[in-house]
Amino acid sequence: MAGDCNTGLDNRCRDGDGEIRHKRRDTLVRTLRDTYGEDFAAGTRSDATLGTVLERAGARTLTEYLKKR
Repeated sequence: MAGDCNTGLDNRCRDGDGEIRHKRRDTLVRTLRDTYGEDFAAGTRSDATLGTVLERAGARTLTEYLKKR
């Protein structure tokens, strides 16, 4: 997916209209580890979803989760 991603100056994926693309809650942890490193959501199975990780951490968004880490 990174190959078809339009990035701005901050290297974050953007939709066609320039809005930052948000990760879906059903994104798998294994996919997120490709981007954020193998230590992302340590202790969580790779087939768990982002939604599960966020619920366990008490975070509403991926950005909030990353700031809490």
